[in-house]
Amino acid sequence: MLEMARHYGKAVVLGGDMRADSPGHCAKYGSYTMMNLEDNKVVDIQLIQSNEVGASPRMEREGFLRSLQFLESAGLRVGAIVTDRHPSIQKYLREQRPDIKHYFDTWHVSKGLAKKIDALGKERSCGEVLAWRRSIINHLYWCASSSKTGEEAVEKWKSVTNHVQNVHHHDSDLFPVCAHPPLEMRAWLTPSTKACERFCDLMINQRLLKDVAKLSPHHQTSSVEGFHSLILKFAPKNVAFSFVGMLNRLHLAALHYNENSNREYACSQSGEPSIRVKWPKYKKGEHSLHYRKTAPTYKYVESLLRLFFEEVVINPCPYQEQINQLEVPDHLCAAFDKPDLQESEVRPWSRFTQME
Repeated sequence: MLEMARHYGKAVVLGGDMRADSPGHCAKYGSYTMMNLEDNKVVDIQLIQSNEVGASPRMEREGFLRSLQFLESAGLRVGAIVTDRHPSIQKYLREQRPDIKHYFDTWHVSKGLAKKIDALGKERSCGEVLAWRRSIINHLYWCASSSKTGEEAVEKWKSVTNHVQNVHHHDSDLFPVCAHPPLEMRAWLTPSTKACERFCDLMINQRLLKDVAKLSPHHQTSSVEGFHSLILKFAPKNVAFSFVGMLNRLHLAALHYNENSNREYACSQSGEPSIRVKWPKYKKGEHSLHYRKTAPTYKYVESLLRLFFEEVVINPCPYQEQINQLEVPDHLCAAFDKPDLQESEVRPWSRFTQME
């Protein structure tokens, strides 16, 4: 991965995100992935243990900083970075690195917005807004992909408050008229009703408008999310691993992903692209269509086996020295004082046995 980073001649667009090693908010490990979104290759993985930074929520920022420092020290020029809306990363790039363009992944923004629409639809007299949920999410993606500037994206987004009321001309120089053709009758929201007022307030929330202005117009982090799903094959979340063991499994997953990231699409016997239907959980019963890809290859396994038997077995010392140079953090229990069993008066106790 380091050699790949050195051979990039131009400023690249990176995508970054962290994966926790276990569900919930008290993960032991956090692995931060940096991917070159232009060629869909993993360029760096940083593994952080929670006691290195004091708490699990701090691992993502630390992983991001380590990865960015490593890649730039290797000679990689970073032009833009696409991440989720992590506040600490936003602040760092805004204040410390204004030379790097920071974009938000559209899926992460749409995910949070969809949850708010669902919550609004459960309120009394607001159920009709749920009929607009899918259209609103599609409109968010369109605003990001069709706009040349953040201001244009915001004006297009704000037009949705008029559109849902069947008003398609807007008070905006950047986007004066809706771009769609004439529409058939829809379940338009009635002006001045509770549903319409609450819906419009949600759409023009100032924090949401700031996020819309920073939506990535081209690259997204869906490939990073796909890589994190692949890691489950190498490091399941229901199995505990040592620090070195987890790091090795992450590197194996990266080797597998980089070899198969740009596979061609599979075709049926008639020569047409093969398509399959999926019902993702997050779509709540709605389906999605995906092109099938050709079977993955495992050439990296042959290379690793050849390296192992031709070099490592013959002279393992250099490789062992590299492993010994890894900075392995202490176990989580190292922060606690252990009792002296010889001097302590405390003895093992069970509620099923009576102490003498």
